[in-house]
Amino acid sequence: MIELSHSAPTPQALRIAKLQRIQDFLFHAVTQFFALSVLIALIGIIISLIINAWPALDKFGIGFFFTKEWDIVNGEFGGLIAIYGTVVTSLIALLIAVPLSFGIAVFLTELCPGPLRRPLGTAVELLAAVPSIIYGMFGLFIFAPLFGEYIQPALAGTLGQIPGLGILFSGAFNGIGILCAGLILAMMILPFIASVMRDVFEIVPPVLKESAYGIGCTTWEVVKNVVLPYTKAGVIGGVMLGLGRALGETMAVTFVIGNAHRLSASLFAPGNSIASTLANEFGEAELGPHYSSLFALGLALFFITFIVLAIAKWMLMNMEKKQGLKT
Repeated sequence: MIELSHSAPTPQALRIAKLQRIQDFLFHAVTQFFALSVLIALIGIIISLIINAWPALDKFGIGFFFTKEWDIVNGEFGGLIAIYGTVVTSLIALLIAVPLSFGIAVFLTELCPGPLRRPLGTAVELLAAVPSIIYGMFGLFIFAPLFGEYIQPALAGTLGQIPGLGILFSGAFNGIGILCAGLILAMMILPFIASVMRDVFEIVPPVLKESAYGIGCTTWEVVKNVVLPYTKAGVIGGVMLGLGRALGETMAVTFVIGNAHRLSASLFAPGNSIASTLANEFGEAELGPHYSSLFALGLALFFITFIVLAIAKWMLMNMEKKQGLKT
């Protein structure tokens, strides 16, 4: 019989093992601290918003979020106009940017000739690097005059003649307003969404697409039945990234939304958003109802973003559950 000898570890091996345990402990502690710091910062932001917004919430109650009054002189404030402007401009931006971004991403990954793929992809990424104030200046001095002179009359003469829908495209053709702000936001978030979609489309294993093409699928069928199901989490993440920028965009919206505390059904009418209200009034707000009302608007923006992210998570979970049932 062969006897196995169990030799004791050498002092050098013990030192190496001890050093490795210390390194693992430090690495775990440092990464845990980084993760917890995000949570701590988030909790700190929420607490700060609630503390500063509490005087307004205590005075006006929950009705603050459903009241359109914004009277600095008399100290009466409501956030409905700013919340409405934020939500509507962001929805307009998504309705325009998401289909365009999807088309750009599909073209770059599935249809674009090789020599053009890199230049076009770089151009899309460069658009994402343009500062928001540049978009605002472009919107105010170039896009808004053209929009008021050509596009608004065309919309009023076509969509504005549809019963029920026409009220959205009525009013003066002055260029700036809710719709103009939504279009500028669409230009801003389009490169973000398109870049994310392109990146996640490129990670689809080629064998899956080649198999689909091999059984006679068209490009649209491959994208619909292979690419989108494989990358749905990344696609929704890209859309949420664009929506997050649209909800919180300040300078570009401030330039073109009109900055008017008025609530109108027309998309041509000037309006306001939470971010533009904060940008215009926070620096001059005095301690009191006005100051705390601005913090209450910031709190409302936080909760809008939280609700949107929660809906996105629910959609992902629901899609994964349905996919699991199918398999």
